[in-house]
Amino acid sequence: MDAIFKPNVVAIVGASERVGVGRTLVENMHHPDFKGEIYPISLKRETILGHKAYKTVGDCPKIPDLVIIAIRAKFVPACVKECCDLGVKGLVIISAGFKEMGPPGIALEDEILKHIKKSGTRLVGPNVLGVMTPNFGLNATFAACMGNKGHMCFLSQSGAMCTAMLDWSELTGLGFSAFVSVGSMLDVDWGDLIRYFGDDKDTNAIICYVEGIGDAASFFNAAREVAPKKPIVLIKAGRTDAGSAAAASHTGSLTGADDVLDAVLERAGVLRVTDIQDLFALGQTIATQPLPKGKHMSIVTNAGGPG
Repeated sequence: MDAIFKPNVVAIVGASERVGVGRTLVENMHHPDFKGEIYPISLKRETILGHKAYKTVGDCPKIPDLVIIAIRAKFVPACVKECCDLGVKGLVIISAGFKEMGPPGIALEDEILKHIKKSGTRLVGPNVLGVMTPNFGLNATFAACMGNKGHMCFLSQSGAMCTAMLDWSELTGLGFSAFVSVGSMLDVDWGDLIRYFGDDKDTNAIICYVEGIGDAASFFNAAREVAPKKPIVLIKAGRTDAGSAAAASHTGSLTGADDVLDAVLERAGVLRVTDIQDLFALGQTIATQPLPKGKHMSIVTNAGGPG
């Protein structure tokens, strides 16, 4: 997982000088705090934004730790196979057009999964904004800006929620150890991420925007291990039938029974909130204040009702 979140060599498949995702990825990776090497991959250009470009990942002078893929979905499996054959350890698939599109997209995912299972390569996505670790200088996203450095990790199944959190952090000055847009979770899932950031010395708290739990056992076991030492705060979309349908069309997620989830989260020690304002407020609190040692809280108030 370090290959994804702390890479030294990064290749960008679909890099471009045209305005769009491919260009933004190259611009964002060219951050002064990132000390690694960047290899744009393009079939058409010799250079992209001042960087020498290569036609394939195999043409790069070094095997990348991380390959960011932002090309049409139908070309992604072949690119994944090339990366796996080369020994690339980490992939982030920005591209959409997979299980959220039904049977044709599921078939593409099955082909990708076959390649990564053989090689041991880890994959975030598909259908993601990307990943960002501000303390390391990595911005492997097509977001408009880099997050502030800090100690709160934000994991989200929605890229738009990631950008909303970024905008909020700009106003409040809060910092983050990581932003991870998890997308369809074809490989790396909630359990993998909670364990990884549970062990990460730069992370003091984990905030999650969830549409579908995915592997429930992986999530529950990881949360139960990590929650006693680092707070995990979660908001769950799809609490109503309409919300569930919207989540399914967004990332192909099956949301599950809400009352069952409540019970699971309580047993795991995860703090659940029900609206975005509470997610932001509680995130701000746990990122800036020590955790309470027990239940002995005092309330000082000049009015009985609010108290």
